[in-house]
Amino acid sequence: MLNTIRTTESLIDWIINEVEEVKGQDVTTLDVTGKSSITNAMIIVTGTSTRHIASMAELIQVKAKGAGVELFSCSGKDTAEWVILDFGDAILHLMQQESRDLYALEKLWG
Repeated sequence: MLNTIRTTESLIDWIINEVEEVKGQDVTTLDVTGKSSITNAMIIVTGTSTRHIASMAELIQVKAKGAGVELFSCSGKDTAEWVILDFGDAILHLMQQESRDLYALEKLWG
């Protein structure tokens, strides 16, 4: 897998595929190239509960390691209201609906 993920687009496709496999909801991708100095894309996903979010984060971390996809950091798993997985060119936000509504990342970065 490492050899096939050479572009931001292929990384985004890989992340979205993994999120869909773990039943993430309302998947939104934002192109933040030129708007953010830390990443090119943000993928925002809603989970059904803190348990679902923590489980999604854990499974995606395991799959990334197995696929040779570099994960730079993971934060928020202790409360699982909003977990951030930083893949460099793309950052994955796994959020409870309440957090997603409150922080409105789509409006902020869209």
